[in-house]
Amino acid sequence: MKRTRLADRLDVTAIGLGTAPLGGLFAPVSDADAEATIERAWSLGVRFFDTAPLYGFGLAERRLGGFLRRQERDSFAISTKVGRLLRPANAAAEDDHYKGTSAERPQFDFSYDGVMRSVEESLARLGLDRVDVLLVHDPDDHYEDAVAGAFRALRRLRDDGTVKAIGAGMNQSEMLARFAEAAPVDCFLLAGRYTLLDQGALTNLFPICHARSIGIILGGIYNSGILANPRAGAKFNYEDADATLVARALELEALCRKHGTELKAAAVQFCMAHPAVTVALQGARTAAEVLDNIAMAERSVPSAFWQELRERKLVDVSAPLPGGA
Repeated sequence: MKRTRLADRLDVTAIGLGTAPLGGLFAPVSDADAEATIERAWSLGVRFFDTAPLYGFGLAERRLGGFLRRQERDSFAISTKVGRLLRPANAAAEDDHYKGTSAERPQFDFSYDGVMRSVEESLARLGLDRVDVLLVHDPDDHYEDAVAGAFRALRRLRDDGTVKAIGAGMNQSEMLARFAEAAPVDCFLLAGRYTLLDQGALTNLFPICHARSIGIILGGIYNSGILANPRAGAKFNYEDADATLVARALELEALCRKHGTELKAAAVQFCMAHPAVTVALQGARTAAEVLDNIAMAERSVPSAFWQELRERKLVDVSAPLPGGA
């Protein structure tokens, strides 16, 4: 699989495995299915893996670590996140997104000490002695704490060689652009803000990152599912998509059918065509989904599709398209 440089001293595969689904996002996943999913990604050449304490409240980290600690450590790269500490909660507590989890629940903590505890606890769940990338996770309402506390801790960990790259992971591009100015970051994980349905990062974040060689790990390529299976009840941004978004996704799907290709293929390849995008992160809950995701990155998408996509202004006219279409 093609490799790309995410940060100084850190080369990764251009496609990575996102593990939120393995933490039970929207539906529970068995241990056996989780193991098979990671194994299939590995067998297909994926060597970059992203996880977080939030994903299944520790479940994704434990499952991913169970596989990776059996591999040669220098043969893969892994990112996890800080900003949430997992603490015991009422066993009856429910969560709208993650299913089949323990009773632990995340508590926001973007302080210096909280980040240091978070790293130690993640390493314990993973069963690894180090991770390669640390990202401040969803500090939407905690900008000052993240700059004063979390990034100070991450910078120390990078400076002493504990990690190779630091940054932030968010579902918005505006605050990431602020972090690019305020913190010494190497990379960002941007989820759902550069897709066939949402090019919000195109003008405010990507130019800054491209100019400063800040790597972009792009997640949410299918916008939580609507670009994989557009229909009423499909997810967008982790919630049920409204009728307008479903209609736009169906229009994109119809255009794909017209040109003999698939919406998922167009969605992945559109994202990877932007020069600021370093890694396309694809989540999966089964081995079959992994195989399909990687196949979509290679599936033929005719140039006529991209030309009509631009002509009909179904995406921002300034968005780069595959093959220079």
